[in-house]
Amino acid sequence: MLTNIRNVYCVGRNYKLHAEELGNAVPDEPMIFMKPSHAVVPLNSETLQLPATKGEVHYEAELVIQIGRDYEPGMAVDELVDAYAFGIDFTLRDVQTVIKKKGHPWTAAKGFKNSAPVTAFQPFPGAQALLEKDFTLTKNGAEVQRGNIRNMIFSLQDIVDYVGHHYGLGPGDIIFTGTPEGVGPTAAGDVLELAWGGEFLGKCTIAAAVQ
Repeated sequence: MLTNIRNVYCVGRNYKLHAEELGNAVPDEPMIFMKPSHAVVPLNSETLQLPATKGEVHYEAELVIQIGRDYEPGMAVDELVDAYAFGIDFTLRDVQTVIKKKGHPWTAAKGFKNSAPVTAFQPFPGAQALLEKDFTLTKNGAEVQRGNIRNMIFSLQDIVDYVGHHYGLGPGDIIFTGTPEGVGPTAAGDVLELAWGGEFLGKCTIAAAVQ
């Protein structure tokens, strides 16, 4: 299911409390960045290697939507999206802090290999249905993040309209829609597990980090 991914769009600071916890301003329009498609890997109970010697690596749990057809203005999100999953936007936080101060692109902090693991995609039930349950991330059995897309600053419709208008959207594109508050560091040996409405969706064990 991950073999035909084209563009990987990500929405930054899309939950107010997350923006505030990192001391960032709340945006007045969607903040879009991208990851290479090579960053996307299955979240399937295997070990996951993350970079070493680059400071803290933070987890950011998110709803991920998959685009099923070419975007056309006025198209409803339920027409455009054909599948959903949940994923983790891993971030080299210390690297990001430095490059933000320099005004450099976020690729070095966001686009490294294995930085976008996702659960298996499932048929999209409609945006309204996704409001009914919370998604959660646990670390070593303790809940560290809980979110619901009703708390997003920019809705799924806002996101697909913005990305479709400015950059284009088509089959094979996926969008990481933003993370709620509670992001934090992870280290070798940690077990991270994603669930939606209490239903297990996928997990990984952080391996000894690579250079």
